[in-house]
Amino acid sequence: MISAQMVKDLRERTGAGMMDCKKALSETNGDIEKAIELLREKGLAAAAKKAGRVAAEGLVETYISDDKRTGSIVEVNCETDFVAANDDFKALAVNVAKMAVTTTETTVEGFIEEKYIADENISVKDAVTALIAKLGENMSVRRFSNFSVKSGVVESYIHGGGRIGVLVKVECEKESEVLSEVAKDVAMQVAAANPLFLNRDEVDTETLDKEREIYRVQALNEGKPEKIVDKMVEGRIHKYYKENCLVEQVWVKNPDLTITKYLQEKSKEVGAEIKVTGYVRYERGEGIEKKEEDFAEEVMKQMQQGK
Repeated sequence: MISAQMVKDLRERTGAGMMDCKKALSETNGDIEKAIELLREKGLAAAAKKAGRVAAEGLVETYISDDKRTGSIVEVNCETDFVAANDDFKALAVNVAKMAVTTTETTVEGFIEEKYIADENISVKDAVTALIAKLGENMSVRRFSNFSVKSGVVESYIHGGGRIGVLVKVECEKESEVLSEVAKDVAMQVAAANPLFLNRDEVDTETLDKEREIYRVQALNEGKPEKIVDKMVEGRIHKYYKENCLVEQVWVKNPDLTITKYLQEKSKEVGAEIKVTGYVRYERGEGIEKKEEDFAEEVMKQMQQGK
């Protein structure tokens, strides 16, 4: 019988996951030394030891179906830009994006347990683990999103070789090649201007209350009379909407138009209303605390480890 203590001991010696350790012990009839060998053969021990290292590099990748009715966006991370440029790593990101377009999973944990598109004998998690063992860096599928439309198109835009990726959903009752043009333009807008919301309806009360309080304090600190502070606050809230709501932003390709006016012009061209009904913007490594290391020192460490 495999005890909890045995699993704990194997985890401490290899750094592999609990379920992987339990499985290895079961397959080796509780022989911990053979279990260690088995984990090493599978690359799981080596991969787990790297799991604590910060993976803030990598790629944002997108996939659009041939009919442009579905699309996906994923972020796959690694530790260095060297590995991000590796063909095997790029292929992993492309395959994960293709899988993300049809998955019904809503969590990364569930998604990576699905059969890998390039080899259905293994899971996405297994494919990542194998590549960790091969390339020697920690990696992870960090996040994913997908869109689908019944009438309209899904388009994407990748900036900076995978540094920023955007997925946009545009809906319209009439089919037209103009829809893809619009969706791509909007995707570029999202990449450049990084709106926080699609429209005013998406701005939550908590955010507005916080902004109003900040603006009120600013106005009072500027010595403005109490009686005009409220008007000033609402004026700044209006400016906040224009800066942070996609449809109210000034279009980066033509500053004479807002995104709303641009959509109105294109709607007239098509003969039906064009609506942006969703977007996702991923920026590689955003929110991940990246440890700054001396490159020469890192090379020295690797040389010493190789001795």
